[in-house]
Amino acid sequence: MPLIEARNIGIEFPVAPPNAQSFRHLALRTASRVGGKVLKNEGSFRFVQALDDISFTLRRGDRLGLIGHNGAGKTTLIRVLAGIYEPTRGSLRTVGRNVPMFDIGLGMDEEASGYENIRIRGLILGLTPEEIEARVPEIAEFAELGDYLELPIRTYSSGMLLRLVFSIAASIHGDIILMDEWIAVGDAQFRKKTHDRLLDITNQSGIVVLASHDHGLLRDMCNLGLHLDGGRVRAFGPLENVLKELPAT
Repeated sequence: MPLIEARNIGIEFPVAPPNAQSFRHLALRTASRVGGKVLKNEGSFRFVQALDDISFTLRRGDRLGLIGHNGAGKTTLIRVLAGIYEPTRGSLRTVGRNVPMFDIGLGMDEEASGYENIRIRGLILGLTPEEIEARVPEIAEFAELGDYLELPIRTYSSGMLLRLVFSIAASIHGDIILMDEWIAVGDAQFRKKTHDRLLDITNQSGIVVLASHDHGLLRDMCNLGLHLDGGRVRAFGPLENVLKELPAT
């Protein structure tokens, strides 16, 4: 049974030693990006506290919407859940196949063909060569790129490339889906295809975590909400209750 169990998670990022004029700008820039605060010196380093005391449990059927302004910690939390960042405090337990639906173009080789990139990206996503080959026809059909799949992707337009990377990412189904914003690529017709495919993926998964500023989308997709501010949980529970507690803007 899919499960996410976060207990008192905290994460700090070290920044450069304060021995250069650029340190102040680096620390402020890092704090802004991850939504944390600069902590006191520890040895020759300072640290930005990105997440602090995050606790929640998700089980099959839960769809969690992450809410908060830019820099609140949503992306950092998504990356912790995906195993990209290791918590420096607390514990995280996940059960089930974890599928990150962000950074979907990671590892693409512009000199390789579309077909070669399907295989490269498939390996990065943890598929076996046999699983990749089984998915190639479906990916090719969904991307609608025809003979362009034989060409290096450096010859693609940005729209064609987005279609390819989404088609690869959307071929993977898992127990836990992690999304940093809803994905919409291509023209109106292809955006409808991506929307329908994402609905199919999320409906089949056990748990979904979706970070978004679109409260209407969260209402359509999620039953739970978690409001982050400065890397801390301000509210967690039924989505509508969390949205009602948001400060007026």
